[in-house]
Amino acid sequence: MSKLKLKLVVFALLLLAGIAYYLVLPKPLFSPVYSTVLEARNGELLAAAIAADGQWRFPLNDSVPERFKSAILAFEDEHFESHPGFNPFSLMRAAWQNLEAGRVVSGGSTLSMQLIRLSRNGQPRTVWEKVKEIILATRLELAYSKAEILALYAAHAPFGGNTVGLEAAAWRYYGRQPEQLSWGETATLAVLPNSPALVYPGKNSTLLENKRNRLLDKLYHQGVLDSLSCVLAKREPLPSSPKPLPKLAPHLLTRIRQEGGEGKRITSSIEPYLQKQLIQLVHRHHLQLRGNGIHNAAALILDVESGEAMAYVGNTQPEDAEVHGASVDVITAGRSTGSILKPFLYAAMLHEGSLLPYALLPDIPTYIDGFAPKNFDETYDGAVAADEALARSLNIPAVHMLKDYGIEKFHFLLKRLGMRTLNQAPGHYGLSLILGGAEASLWDLGGMYASLARSMNHYFHYPEPKRYAIADYHAPRYRLHQKEDSEPSRQSEGLLNAGALWYTFEAMAKVRRPSNETGWEYFDSSRKLAWKTGTSFGYRDAWAIGLTPKYVVAIWVGNADGEGRPGLTGLSAAAPILFDVVQLLPEGKWFDYPASDMTSTLISEQSGFKASRSCEDTLRMDVPRSGLRSQACPYHQEVHLDAQGAYRVHSACASVGEMQHQSWFVLPPVQEWYYRRNNPGYKKLPPFRTDCQAVRNHMALQLIYPYENAQIYIPKELDGEKGKSVFDAAHRDPKASIYWHLDGEYIGVTEGEHQMGISPEPGEHVITLVDMQGERLERRFKVLGKRQNAPQVN
Repeated sequence: MSKLKLKLVVFALLLLAGIAYYLVLPKPLFSPVYSTVLEARNGELLAAAIAADGQWRFPLNDSVPERFKSAILAFEDEHFESHPGFNPFSLMRAAWQNLEAGRVVSGGSTLSMQLIRLSRNGQPRTVWEKVKEIILATRLELAYSKAEILALYAAHAPFGGNTVGLEAAAWRYYGRQPEQLSWGETATLAVLPNSPALVYPGKNSTLLENKRNRLLDKLYHQGVLDSLSCVLAKREPLPSSPKPLPKLAPHLLTRIRQEGGEGKRITSSIEPYLQKQLIQLVHRHHLQLRGNGIHNAAALILDVESGEAMAYVGNTQPEDAEVHGASVDVITAGRSTGSILKPFLYAAMLHEGSLLPYALLPDIPTYIDGFAPKNFDETYDGAVAADEALARSLNIPAVHMLKDYGIEKFHFLLKRLGMRTLNQAPGHYGLSLILGGAEASLWDLGGMYASLARSMNHYFHYPEPKRYAIADYHAPRYRLHQKEDSEPSRQSEGLLNAGALWYTFEAMAKVRRPSNETGWEYFDSSRKLAWKTGTSFGYRDAWAIGLTPKYVVAIWVGNADGEGRPGLTGLSAAAPILFDVVQLLPEGKWFDYPASDMTSTLISEQSGFKASRSCEDTLRMDVPRSGLRSQACPYHQEVHLDAQGAYRVHSACASVGEMQHQSWFVLPPVQEWYYRRNNPGYKKLPPFRTDCQAVRNHMALQLIYPYENAQIYIPKELDGEKGKSVFDAAHRDPKASIYWHLDGEYIGVTEGEHQMGISPEPGEHVITLVDMQGERLERRFKVLGKRQNAPQVN
């Protein structure tokens, strides 16, 4: 063979050897399953779940505490910083010791070689295997820095039992982070990987203590410890058994695992101090609530600006998490909303200009396509200002608002605001959507309210005309700094304008507080809060959500299995928790007034509508710019009175020159019937003078029930006799008599309270009402023969 060929062969062999050497190190070095670790925003451990293989093995940490570094190098590898992966002197010393002892008493392995052995778990401890470890250790030193090698070792070294890695060991044996360990504690952990099966806390304690103390003495001789520190470290007790890991956010941990975070280290946005306070607060209220058979509660605190969760208590936390469904994360569960969506409808109607803040809304017995809503207290005001209806959470005005606004539009708006549980078509929910006919999660609702506050805050950050950003409306986040880096595009029109949001928050601030918060507005220390409660049908869900410019607090109380309980209402069960939570938060200023989104206009003092020409008592007030599109007052009419102003007249019975012409506030008959009971200052229309034929510009007679083409089921009484359906009517004149006719046959007369119990046969019927002035009203209805044919009423 020529010298050239020989050189080529040698070069090829060296090249192949080099390639083999480069490829010999596996990537990744370790591929085990890790524990799921949930950290607070400051790195504090909130909760962890054991790895799928039953080991407590935390995901890799980039650094190792200086104390542990000093201890492990002193104990295992003094020349770690200088050797290339193996130490020939250590290997020769180990070989001589083994020959003298006649058995293996020392391995002479460096930390790099031990790391390779850990990565090749299960390999026999032979001479050939030792050679492999040396080769791989040198390759390891070329691929990783010394700090990275030490971090890998600390993360994968065995520490006894099912505990792997320094961080897991620190928490399991001392209940603290590795950085918080003392010298005695650090030295104890440093000697454990040397023989983890033989020595670990709770087993061979004397041997473990001797090894720790020898290490402490070595650190003293190296000058790492002074004499006093060494003596004190030796006196520290050894851990007796593993400790339970923190369980400060178990429901969030479960959620993270379900959402793709299994086996990962997640740094959350949770503020640990606030989380601990919230857990205690919810537990304290739970002790009271469970006396009424109410076993579950959830609480969420969001930062408005970022949308990050500051505290997350997914449920009560009894010792046995399976009792009463305490393991269920209610924050993400869909629950009936009750009245908690009403502020969004109020804001939406203000935004589009179909409502003004103080405009009167009907609050009367209502029947719409088989849906018969009731107010919580089952009373009626006749007519009530829109902001008061929201503050008092009246159901009937809300239903009329939704009917006017449109179910489809509201359904679409809620989805854009972030309500992800609306998975049915708008018609499926109908008008009950505003009263709890749909389900929502506390997570979505908290995010929706936070988005309103965020949009309001950001309105003042940018000049006209582009003061809104759709990006302000987003779901909450539980991961730290999980947000878009780019500046959101801004526009002149938002989902809800600032004027609408301002009046919505002001109305929510008027909501009646729990009894212990009565009179809050008279105390300087009290905090202004926009808040809303909700109670689902059957007392199954109690909600309370409050917001300030900086925070949103969302509370749910109930039973995870859906069992209703008397007294389980938003005001009595959820609101007390809400106001206790608010006291935990820093105090701040209220929302700035959005003057640039307001415009001044004349408003009728009596109706709250935009003043018409017939309105006399008016006031000038700021309303959202869109409010200029709202309807003019429909309740003020010009009436003609005689010279004394006692009776109505018209040109056929009185001289025009003798008439008084006045603007009169006139509600429809049914609204008037209930309104005047609560408003003694309401002036009813004067009657027509006896010599004047009544001109029916205003209907005096109105049938409340049944509604047109109603389908009625009349059940039997307890004694088996056929029951009666009570028909309701109202008349503008409180002294009027109404004559009732069924299918053309007279059945009776009523005065004052106009109610008539009727028991028609199954089939179609016509009810006819006639008053003393001859005003006539007819309505058709149908009596059903079987219960199953009756419409469902929520």
